Amino acid sequence: MPRFFVQPEQIIGNTALITGPDVKHISRVLRMAAGDALTLLDGTGSVYSAEICEINKEEILCRLLGQEKTDSEPSLKVTLVQGLPKGDKMETIIQKCTELGVHRIIPLAAARSVVKLEGKKVAERQERWQRVAMEAAKQCRRTGVPEVQRLRNWDEVLAGMPSGVLALMPWEDEKQQSLKEVLQSVAAPSEVYLFIGPEGGFAPEEAARVREKGFHRITLGSRILRTETAGPAALTMVLYHYGELG
Repeated sequence: MPRFFVQPEQIIGNTALITGPDVKHISRVLRMAAGDALTLLDGTGSVYSAEICEINKEEILCRLLGQEKTDSEPSLKVTLVQGLPKGDKMETIIQKCTELGVHRIIPLAAARSVVKLEGKKVAERQERWQRVAMEAAKQCRRTGVPEVQRLRNWDEVLAGMPSGVLALMPWEDEKQQSLKEVLQSVAAPSEVYLFIGPEGGFAPEEAARVREKGFHRITLGSRILRTETAGPAALTMVLYHYGELG
């Protein structure tokens, strides 16, 4: 059965409104009509069985038939801070990390990021990336959609980090401390930040800066991973270690 996310405020009593791009997808692509059944999710763990009552140009009115509270979200919140890569790699990273269970994704304008986004392109790209996360969440049957923030610089990312998080930076020049060793040596955190560099990795000055902040610079092994591989790989290892996968 088709699944669609709605904002909690779009659910009023026993009705719900679907707006935005999903209206066109439901009416023109899926060719659904009044009386057809679908599943609605509010992003907070509530799942509703519903049927379409009315399809308009800008919105679709649905009647809610039942509600259940399920939660496929990991209890451990992992934020991926991804150095902005070239081409459509960011979309691939968002898609795969959403499937795996990432909580939040923050694109980072790193020193070696080739792509430079400015002005309205920042907002346009964020909107596109958030849509990718939503579609991936639908496909893998998550009950929540990871937040994809706008492109940020180092100062913004560091200032926005909550205290007490476990911060990990896989870095190709780190030869001693492995991810496994760090995870085995620290108490189970409530939140993890993973920092992944763009093509070319993080610059030495970036690695030095985060070390001063108490981040753990780690190695993921003897092989160098592409930027679109490193994030999903590290995320999988962290979630597996804490019992959220496997």
